[in-house]
Amino acid sequence: MSKNYVIGVDYGSDSVRSVIVDAANGAELASSVFNYPRWQQGLYCKPSENQFRQHPLDYIEGLEATIKECLQLAGGSEVAKNIRGISVDTTGSTPVAVDAKGTPLALLPAFSENPHAMFVLWKDHTATAEAAEINEHATKFDTNYLKYVGGIYSSEWFWAKLLRTVRADTAVKNALHSWVEHCDWIPFLLTGGNDVKKIKRSRCAAGHKALWAEEFEGLPPQEFFSSLDPILNGITDKLFSETFTSDISAGNLSAEWAQKLGLSTDVVIGVGAFDAHMGAVGGQIEPYHLSKVMGTSTCDILVCPNEDVEGKLVKGICGQVNGSVIPGMAGLEAGQSAFGDVYAWFKKLVLWPLDNLLASSAILDKKTADALKEEIADKIIPELSRQAALLPVDTHNELAIDWLNGRRTPDANQLLKGAISGLNLGSDAPKVFRALAESTCFGAKAIVDRFIEEGIPVKGIIGIGGVAKKSPFVMQMMADVLEMPIRIHQFKHTCALGAAMFAAVAAGIYETVEEAMEAMGRGFDVEYHPNENNSAIYRKRYENYKALGGFVAGQTSAKAQKLVSA
Repeated sequence: MSKNYVIGVDYGSDSVRSVIVDAANGAELASSVFNYPRWQQGLYCKPSENQFRQHPLDYIEGLEATIKECLQLAGGSEVAKNIRGISVDTTGSTPVAVDAKGTPLALLPAFSENPHAMFVLWKDHTATAEAAEINEHATKFDTNYLKYVGGIYSSEWFWAKLLRTVRADTAVKNALHSWVEHCDWIPFLLTGGNDVKKIKRSRCAAGHKALWAEEFEGLPPQEFFSSLDPILNGITDKLFSETFTSDISAGNLSAEWAQKLGLSTDVVIGVGAFDAHMGAVGGQIEPYHLSKVMGTSTCDILVCPNEDVEGKLVKGICGQVNGSVIPGMAGLEAGQSAFGDVYAWFKKLVLWPLDNLLASSAILDKKTADALKEEIADKIIPELSRQAALLPVDTHNELAIDWLNGRRTPDANQLLKGAISGLNLGSDAPKVFRALAESTCFGAKAIVDRFIEEGIPVKGIIGIGGVAKKSPFVMQMMADVLEMPIRIHQFKHTCALGAAMFAAVAAGIYETVEEAMEAMGRGFDVEYHPNENNSAIYRKRYENYKALGGFVAGQTSAKAQKLVSA
């Protein structure tokens, strides 16, 4: 009897990973990870200006390399002939300017080195001014076009990035035939699309980031954008009104990609979605259980029956969209703009001497110096975690705010900055690291509290992603702070598994996403329970966190007002 295998492809911030999964039980046959080479070199990015761009070639090369390696590891042609479907998730909002054929402009010779012609990564915050304009502009209309995105539009999202791009680069503006999310472009690429008007747009991406809503019968009207800035005249004609849930087929694998990958053109390609939304499915999300995808940032997903939120709008989150996660249910999204990135920043800070001084050492040769730096870099976070875990939990410890990359939820504000208070001459690296870890857990609590305050119960936490799998220290602290258990999904590449589940539905192996989750879910291998003694102290610490955060936000607001006045 022939087997049914599916491929899930998960595009993260630093790499793309593919998995081949047995559709009967979710067992992994093979996985492969490809680090983006141009991204690793820091090309097209200016961190000091919050500019983060990715070249489409990184995505294309990674797609081919990981699927080919997976097929080779899994058994070659014997497995390849039984691949039924491929689905893709990506970061978001990560859009790009494309031509009439749907080709990203950066793939054209004239724009090959132009950052404005590349994908604008989710963490790019160059459009803070544009986001502020959108928020102010929306107040002028009788219809609240921001009502389904928490009432606040973010610089991380579709329209702010589009407005910033066309203002910043006239050549890109003139060549732009449409503006396309990464999760929509990859399925279009795999199906051999050559007409931008035929791209099947993701319900997930459009609803959470692009102001698409069933109530509006699509996007806000052209007048909304033309009156925002005449540079956007005619923009809605270049975009879309219809969207698709990710259980739907986007088409079949093209002959070109079938030959390239060694697969059949019978392979079905599913409509794409964002990583956290597919990851929530891979992590076997349940109604009112918050799925936290914890990586460089977090994306927090909650699903519930549509009738439970009918007429109810949760303020300050990243949207609530019918079918954005599981068709037929409301998907509610929140998140933190920096999570693992907070730890990565501190690691980079303490590595400064090795990065800048070791190469000029008169004692060590270059090979030894490089090896030493690599060894220490690998040990820093695990050792800081071990040392920090030994410290007593105390009300008077150093205190930090986690907004090193702005605040996503609750109440998006990408102008906010991080902070550390309570420092003294005894504040060493483990103590500061502990404060930073606490801050990310307090940021998670602020999200849970907002859902509860808005009448959406949170019954438990499902942890997926790199931090959830690698850091018992952070996960135990989060359980203590949230005062609720956290289950960690056992599958290593949970977002890719979720994509594979959607591929199984799009290919017709299962009728519903729920059936695919039931058959292919791999369960949980670790559960963290709160320590009541620590939780009592963290309650007080959390109040201090909110007070410090209020002060930081006030300072940011005052500074912004001065700049406007000037």
